[in-house]
Amino acid sequence: MIVDFLFRVLSRLPLAWLHRLGGWAGWLAWRFSPSYARRLDENLARAVGRSDLALRDAAIAEAGRQALELPFVWLRPQDEVLSRIVRVEGRELIEQARAEGASVLLLTPHLGCFEMCAQYCSTHAPITVLYRPPRKAALQPQMEAGRARGDIRVAPADVSGVRRLVKALRSGEMVGMLPDQAPGQGEGVWAPFFGRPAWTMTLAARLSEVKSVKVIMVWTERLPRGAGYVLRLSAPVEPIEGTLEERCVAINREIERLILACPAQYLWGYNRYKRPAGVAAPPDDAQC
Repeated sequence: MIVDFLFRVLSRLPLAWLHRLGGWAGWLAWRFSPSYARRLDENLARAVGRSDLALRDAAIAEAGRQALELPFVWLRPQDEVLSRIVRVEGRELIEQARAEGASVLLLTPHLGCFEMCAQYCSTHAPITVLYRPPRKAALQPQMEAGRARGDIRVAPADVSGVRRLVKALRSGEMVGMLPDQAPGQGEGVWAPFFGRPAWTMTLAARLSEVKSVKVIMVWTERLPRGAGYVLRLSAPVEPIEGTLEERCVAINREIERLILACPAQYLWGYNRYKRPAGVAAPPDDAQC
């Protein structure tokens, strides 16, 4: 009840206020969680190849803004939320795919306001998104209310959910997912991610093999001072093809390209390199 009350109070605040509060919250999280701070610093430095304090400081604040904008994105009326998208780049990719009757696999990394992507894409056609319950159970009602509205359908991250995703693609519909989530045992392969082996989900690669599917990369940039968002859709730079492992490697490279376009807004504190229980470490990175 406390979490629900807090979410509803925050959802009534202007977006600019939420982003300002979020910047402060990001610094509090970084300062009072040594493990989170170390992971954020190390992952960011590895990706950009150097220690960049200005970029690190921006990433700390943007992580907090991503968290504090959730009440606005999830609980405000969908029309109001979508009105904060001031520009869409690559809209024609979805329109062309729909005109051709192709199904669309939308891949969204933990970059910018990724919660906004499915909401926008659902204005073109129904979309089914992969749903993984949050670690904190108190957040689940808000997450479900925010994601499963309009023409957005949710599919749980289990066998039944995977069947829903495949069915949607075979029906010529759209599917959205976060391909940089760390999967569990039996759900991934080791693939390079910014120069280090990461246990990478195979589901996105498997779905890309569905007949007549078009893969589109999508992310939403958060503009300064609550000015809104820019949503960007793009075709993969390189083909997503080959063996399952080759597809996973190609998807990771596509994610890297998006992240490096705006590294301050990636969730570097996410434990992307964790090794699930029961999974052997890759031979070239025993610490992974």
